[in-house]
Amino acid sequence: MSKKIYFLCTGNSCRSQMAEGFAKDIFGEDWMVRSAGVEMHGLNPRAVSSMKLAGIDISQQTSTLIDQDYLMSCDVVVTLCGDAKDKCPMTPPEVKRIHWPLPDPAQATGSETEIMEVFNQVRDTIKSNVDQLYQELN
Repeated sequence: MSKKIYFLCTGNSCRSQMAEGFAKDIFGEDWMVRSAGVEMHGLNPRAVSSMKLAGIDISQQTSTLIDQDYLMSCDVVVTLCGDAKDKCPMTPPEVKRIHWPLPDPAQATGSETEIMEVFNQVRDTIKSNVDQLYQELN
């Protein structure tokens, strides 16, 4: 049976989607990887563009709400913002909980270039975190 990991953020539009994309690439077939949000804001096109620059296609992923059954059966749950950390339902004690307090790139302001710089910075931090998490779990 596969191990399960869940990436959670507020709207499941940017950070958790990026984490899901990297984790599917890095963790491989031994892990079921999903992401979800406390709310559904739809997949952010800038997140798709930023990930494409990193060689990962997340364009077919969808924004979803937290699935209680999947959450309760996870091995690892990663929250990527304070809102998700605060609102994430309780999980059984055997579920490893990790929090990565990352800024929301969707809140970035300025020119398109400046906004994309923020998306790319957050993306690179997520990739580094996913790489590190993989090393810790495998």
